[in-house]
Amino acid sequence: MPLDPQVIKVMEQAAALGLPAPHTVSPAEARVNAKKRPRSPGAEVAKVEDRTIPGPDSDVSVRIYTPEGDGPFPILAWFHGGGWVVGDLESADGAARNMCAGGQCVVISVDYRLAPDTKFPGPAEDCWAATTWAVNNAASINGDPTRLAVGGDSAGGNLAAAMALMAADRGGPEIALQLLVYPVTDLDYNTVSYGDNAEGYSLTKVTMQYYWDQYIDAEHAANPYAVPMRAKSLAGQPPALVITAEFDPLRDEGEAYAKRLQEAGVATTSTRYDGVIHGFFSMGAFVDKGQQAVDEASAALRNAFARSGSPSAAD
Repeated sequence: MPLDPQVIKVMEQAAALGLPAPHTVSPAEARVNAKKRPRSPGAEVAKVEDRTIPGPDSDVSVRIYTPEGDGPFPILAWFHGGGWVVGDLESADGAARNMCAGGQCVVISVDYRLAPDTKFPGPAEDCWAATTWAVNNAASINGDPTRLAVGGDSAGGNLAAAMALMAADRGGPEIALQLLVYPVTDLDYNTVSYGDNAEGYSLTKVTMQYYWDQYIDAEHAANPYAVPMRAKSLAGQPPALVITAEFDPLRDEGEAYAKRLQEAGVATTSTRYDGVIHGFFSMGAFVDKGQQAVDEASAALRNAFARSGSPSAAD
């Protein structure tokens, strides 16, 4: 279908900023420019707290969102997008707030180290440290350690899939849902969606190639924690919701990952939103389908949490 008129308006507003493509400037400048892009405000929540937690090499900054109510609440570890090069707690704020309120869960948003300053596996290990910290210290954040989900958008979706793979390999924690929003899952620029959406729809093929080059060295190109599609088996992986956008270079690899999960017997929902572009999940204030995707993700979280944890947790 054609581009959604609401998306066209957002794209025109973004173009009016005149910001250079991320791959044409330094990572530092790309990060500054990313902060200039308009973002939808998130939902109101009961409490927001910034903390630092121990990481693999240095402390990791996190922002913890708590919903209204008494708790203990389920926990969602959320990882922001930005090609592993840009993005931070501020860029993730709207999505984290929406997942907190809609999913009725504590959200721990993770400010993992960025490439190329820190290449793989550093960012992934930061996310692992935050995810396991949230479970091991659940009482301190009014969380229920028996009800955990992981999620993220774009590069954050890649990291969320990596957390699920790590948990399987490292003996837990058990994950109730992996929420993968237009995730990066493969290192393959030859898909139909890369060909059809190489340029003109926000995220471009050349920028995505640049992001990959910043994130991994050649020796890690077959590591499933970096490239989840390289996993030999996805059997036993957590249930998944995979959200994709029609006009997105990453569309096909997200849907291919969802198909592999389904073929492995994993309860997986794959939803393509037509007429929208990469990034639409964070455009809910401007794009109706963005809010629809947020609502779908929120419902998936609530349903997954109701099925998991201790018997009293679902009451």
